[in-house]
Amino acid sequence: MSQPHPIQSDALMFITTNIKNKHPLFKNNAYAREATEMMYRIQEQPDHCHFLLFLDEHGFISKIMNRYKMGVSHSIGIGSIWQPRFHLRLPENAAAVLHYIHRNPVKAGIVDNPEDYPWSSASGKWDIVDLNVL
Repeated sequence: MSQPHPIQSDALMFITTNIKNKHPLFKNNAYAREATEMMYRIQEQPDHCHFLLFLDEHGFISKIMNRYKMGVSHSIGIGSIWQPRFHLRLPENAAAVLHYIHRNPVKAGIVDNPEDYPWSSASGKWDIVDLNVL
């Protein structure tokens, strides 16, 4: 059972969750696609994922992250892949955090430009919230 995270409810959150042993699992395009698509399915990236999420007062980030991690592990079908916890911060500057997220694959040497990484919102292939309306 998921327990409420001390920081949640009605706040924009910057979340990072890592693959066990820093294994670069998301170099595999099928795994990266599944991890990205799972985030969309639970709403009705190479050794970690970053998310910039906004939850209403009824959301539980621990429950969402638990479902996400379980769903990706199950869909990929190679057993437990995640470290047991996740890191959460309340960003003061959401645009700066989004820039950091978009630059992450460039910093890792995976692509030359943020928009070239197909599993990032920088690619234009995924829905993102306009940060100017928050």
